[in-house]
Amino acid sequence: MNLLDAHGAALREFDETVHRVTGGQWDAATPCTEWTVRDVVNHLVSEQLWVPHLLAGQTLDEVGDRYDGDVLGEDPVAAWERASAAAREAWLEPGALGRRVHLSFGESDATLYGWQMTLDLSVHAWDLAMGIGAPQPIADDLAEELLIRVGSQLKAIQGTDLLGEEVPVPADAPAADRLLGLAGRDPRG
Repeated sequence: MNLLDAHGAALREFDETVHRVTGGQWDAATPCTEWTVRDVVNHLVSEQLWVPHLLAGQTLDEVGDRYDGDVLGEDPVAAWERASAAAREAWLEPGALGRRVHLSFGESDATLYGWQMTLDLSVHAWDLAMGIGAPQPIADDLAEELLIRVGSQLKAIQGTDLLGEEVPVPADAPAADRLLGLAGRDPRG
């Protein structure tokens, strides 16, 4: 699975889960203990808003704090739809994957950024699904690819303020469960 296909699949997973949120679920708790359903969606919308800027070569300082705080407004689903469509369009621009982007840890290849964004979409789709009582959304083929592409990166940041400790899962567990365990989530919910 190439990056653009994986990203598209993860984006669809998150999108389908966002569209399952009902009016009374926005304040529901999620496995991200400090975040509600609304907070998870706000985080992902904010991340998508950054994509066109970073892929266009802007630095963090140039983008500034414009996407801090609540970026959802009165219609979280519409905010998600707009931001995710613009981000996907930026990823699909010719040459986008060959660019360099400015990230919090320095300059990086756009492909690394793309795999990180794909991982975040998938893991947070699961967080969102658990918060609203929806089925686990991560497809096994996508999870397998993410384990190959970013599994070692997840291991490197476990136990930091970015990621909790690994949750042990059986080696023969489905790929999505193994990915979630590496991401500090208990796949049993």
